[in-house]
Amino acid sequence: MELRHLRYFIAVAETGSLTIAAARRLHTSQPSLSRQIKDLEDQVGAELLVRSPRGITLTEAGKVFFDHAKMALSQVNAGIEAARRAAQPGKQRFAMGFLTGQEMTWLPEAMHILRAELPNIDVTVSSDHSPDLADALVRGKLDLAFLRAEPGYDLIYRPIMQEPLVVLMPSDHRLASRDKVRARDLLGEPFIGMGNKANVLRVVIDDYLHSANVDITPSQVVDNPATLMSLVASTRGITLIPAYVQNLMPWSVTSRPLAGKAPSIDLAVGYSRTNSSPILKMFLSHVDELISRVSSPKPR
Repeated sequence: MELRHLRYFIAVAETGSLTIAAARRLHTSQPSLSRQIKDLEDQVGAELLVRSPRGITLTEAGKVFFDHAKMALSQVNAGIEAARRAAQPGKQRFAMGFLTGQEMTWLPEAMHILRAELPNIDVTVSSDHSPDLADALVRGKLDLAFLRAEPGYDLIYRPIMQEPLVVLMPSDHRLASRDKVRARDLLGEPFIGMGNKANVLRVVIDDYLHSANVDITPSQVVDNPATLMSLVASTRGITLIPAYVQNLMPWSVTSRPLAGKAPSIDLAVGYSRTNSSPILKMFLSHVDELISRVSSPKPR
């Protein structure tokens, strides 16, 4: 059994399609992918995947094997990253990831802490969807990330901020004339929901609307903040979004707070429990300072 067998199996299991996995994830032909999966099943001695009207689904044996395959690949990727760092012991490196848009708030203060302790450190920064950041932490590609507490990942999360949700709308929307917006005011408006990459946020929004007895079916779903802004402006839709997105708003979009007790969502710093980096340990010891620096009013 080779690593490519595991990668191919995981790609098919996650996409639910041989065609999509072959073309978009693996860049190989479908017949070749099918042969690799058959070889894997022969080596395991059990059927792992089965075709159904819903596409490719996992058998019971496949479900068990999937968890172990992902864990094995994660360990291999983490080992590769560790080996690369060990090959250059004289260079101190630290990789941080941010939920898209959060770097505007947190990166300057995070860099202040790192540079104060390690002036010559080599810091790499990336922004992405929260589940992708969690995956990068597990794989060892990131040391620390500012993200949501994503379920299903063997990570440690430390909440650093609670963000209230606000109503996002076109600047000339009728609700923009109000100081605050009630949940029932959203009824009848085209509502833009959150996609799979923002599942933690989607759960918070769904729970809030359910508790307010407001039944809304999204007209569209989206993951990316920039795309969200564009849809709000172009389709005259509205949505609920964490307040930090207000930092990204163009002139054509505005926001209003929710009336009553607004729902909130945690932003956390996350890291792998297997990451023994002394730089990570040092940074975590300064998290309270980081929170204080971000929370303190800045002089104008």
